[in-house]
Amino acid sequence: MSVEHYENFPVASVLCPPAIRPAVMAIYHFARTADDIADEGEAPAAQRLADLAAYRADLDTALAGRPASPRWRRVFEPLAARARQFRLPAPLLHDLLDAFEQDVRNPPYPDRHALLDYCRRSANPIGRLLLHLYELRDARSLQQADAICSALQLINFWQDLSVDGPRGRCYVPLDDLQRHAVTRAELAEGTDSPRSRALVAALCGWARALMSQGAPLALRVPGRAGWELRLVVQGGLRILEKIAAMDHATLHQRPKLRALDLPLLLWRALRMPAAFR
Repeated sequence: MSVEHYENFPVASVLCPPAIRPAVMAIYHFARTADDIADEGEAPAAQRLADLAAYRADLDTALAGRPASPRWRRVFEPLAARARQFRLPAPLLHDLLDAFEQDVRNPPYPDRHALLDYCRRSANPIGRLLLHLYELRDARSLQQADAICSALQLINFWQDLSVDGPRGRCYVPLDDLQRHAVTRAELAEGTDSPRSRALVAALCGWARALMSQGAPLALRVPGRAGWELRLVVQGGLRILEKIAAMDHATLHQRPKLRALDLPLLLWRALRMPAAFR
């Protein structure tokens, strides 16, 4: 788990194969640092975008084999070493930065297609980078990894409605808001209502369907990596279960995974149904 940030899902856990663990951590710290530039502190949007541009320039420098600048040396020196070792696809790293820049601009999302396009750059590159490390690069595995990562991103959004709304962030597609007669102002103010709960229920159903599309990958990936992926899938589904137990009132409260959930996740990982195969 992250030392500095609460995370629902494991990062380079004990189940991660030791041979690739340094690469996983290098990718994580690259993404985590960029996310902090985009989202933490009190800097204005223009400064965040300028910092992300400088961060992207340092990425290009590191991938070209030139010395990293002092500012983010602890990020880019390990990343450059692992990029050379594993031939990490540079476009996936740039996609992540594109998504962080989009976060700073905070655009509205007119429909689910637009939000999935954001997920394609904010979440799916992580799954594809991990599959690259595991040497799984067939089209079916990539599609299922995309489904899992997009589902996890969506679950995080619907889990965080009580946090994102007051900060002016809205990832709920406008056509979903209109369909349930909920306004962006109501989300920002945390106005809990039967309409907002019906909206969250529909959004969670969408995320659950995506997770079901991707879940068979966890049963095909061999060894420790497969077991870690099972836990990731079950962690996402457990959050959806907690949201449902709250009657989808995430405008009021944020559900979390806790240590007491671990035995249940382990049991479910062991018992993942044959229907996912």
